[in-house]
Amino acid sequence: MKIRTLSDFNLRNKRVLLRLDLNTEIIKGKAQLSERMKAHQITLNELKKKKAITVILAHQSRPGEKDFTSLKQHAKLIKVKFVPDIIGEKAINAIKSLKPGEVLLLDNIRNLKEEFDGTENNNLVRTLAPLFNIYINDAFSVSHREQTSVTGFPKVLPCGMGRVMEAEVKSLENINLKNTLYILGGAKPKENIDVLKNSKNVLTCGVFGQLCTIAKGANLGAQNVFLKNKIKEFVPLLKPLVKEIQTPIDFAVNINGKRKDLPLKEFPSQYEIFDIGPQTQKLYVEKIKQAKSIFMKGVAGYCEDKQFQQGTKAILQAIAKSKAFSVVGGGHTTDAISKLHINKKKFGYISLSGGALDEYVAGKKLPGLEVLRKSKKK
Repeated sequence: MKIRTLSDFNLRNKRVLLRLDLNTEIIKGKAQLSERMKAHQITLNELKKKKAITVILAHQSRPGEKDFTSLKQHAKLIKVKFVPDIIGEKAINAIKSLKPGEVLLLDNIRNLKEEFDGTENNNLVRTLAPLFNIYINDAFSVSHREQTSVTGFPKVLPCGMGRVMEAEVKSLENINLKNTLYILGGAKPKENIDVLKNSKNVLTCGVFGQLCTIAKGANLGAQNVFLKNKIKEFVPLLKPLVKEIQTPIDFAVNINGKRKDLPLKEFPSQYEIFDIGPQTQKLYVEKIKQAKSIFMKGVAGYCEDKQFQQGTKAILQAIAKSKAFSVVGGGHTTDAISKLHINKKKFGYISLSGGALDEYVAGKKLPGLEVLRKSKKK
């Protein structure tokens, strides 16, 4: 079923409950302006222009984490009003006093235990839903979560998706598990395993590629020691999945601050790995040239050091030159595109999502999307 967008609603003077993803880095106590925040301005500006009365639900981190904070600073970054409350008298009064074209951010939604309920049968929905005409989800990145701000409100309010989520969904519809070349790197193996279960057309790199190499039986030496905990957790899961996927055939190690490329046959090595080697780069570039659609998530090496950017640069440049439709995702990957001065317009779509993106491309249904599809509220 088609999911409605902002174009399907008369927004003038309507009260819109908007779910955004404002989760960001907190550095020395300061919230940082993220790429997601910048992207959400497209939706916010449209709602303002069309004279909607907008209230934002968002989160920062999760209870128990060091960066679990109020959203007061976030409100300043996106230039909207803020109230340090969610369902209390302060919040309700602030919501009711809003004028058309104004925007209010409520405090960190994860302060409420009801957020983790995920249903419409809780005090959060009972308090806020009657104050609104429409619910809009613009946070694809949290749509794999069954949480009230994602899956509860769409069950009781007319609903649709914002412009950021709309762009993400449209782009990902071009990614097909069978016809796509997956380039999976980075340091988060868990997010890549579901893709391996459904596709064998996979190139691996980064820490993930090293773990897949170890799962095939290789001993990388010093890198095995460095990855000890990840090996224990993930190699048993990877072993039955890695036989047909492509793993690196050489690696770059760090010897006293200098890069040295070693073929796989020269491992185990006493030096730690920081990148894929030139032969792996050449092999991967050739496979990219043959691809019909490409999905990349995670970098190939330690991009903070210029001499270990080679693998990531070779792969991203090959994707940029390819005629295939491409989706590139993950924070470190998008940072690398900027750092390496590769034209963003050369990619089909640059995604700002993490876990939700992985689950979507692995063929899983996202609760936040499914509830919008099934909504019967007009």
